Amino acid sequence: MSGAAASFSIARFYATAEGGSRFEDVIVPLTESRIDPFGNRYPMTLPLDVSNAAFVELPDGLDQDWHTAPNRQLVFVLSGTLEVETTEGEVRRWGQGSLVMADDTKGKGHRTRVLEGPAKLVFVRLPDDFRFPAVKELR
Repeated sequence: MSGAAASFSIARFYATAEGGSRFEDVIVPLTESRIDPFGNRYPMTLPLDVSNAAFVELPDGLDQDWHTAPNRQLVFVLSGTLEVETTEGEVRRWGQGSLVMADDTKGKGHRTRVLEGPAKLVFVRLPDDFRFPAVKELR
């Protein structure tokens, strides 16, 4: 294992002060570790304090106009292709195995489309005061 600190990047879309929406990429450092019975070390975060989760299936061809996320949530894409557009006109797509944070609970929100579906998702709802430990914004 290299000496570099373990981390991963999560795309996040959020409400701007002007009422629009914007993407950012955040780095989540894996500052903790676990050693299994075989001596393998696994970098990880502290357990996340989440309130609940839901399995969702969005139909193929879904095309939602501007809307906000109903709450702060992590979205895990199990299958299909999901596309989100912010008010800045930036569009990003996520497929199987992707993780994104929907965090625009105010303002105009975002547009959502399912390009290849149905899109099977897991929404992990986060408390309003949720913060990743020592999250750094990518610039």
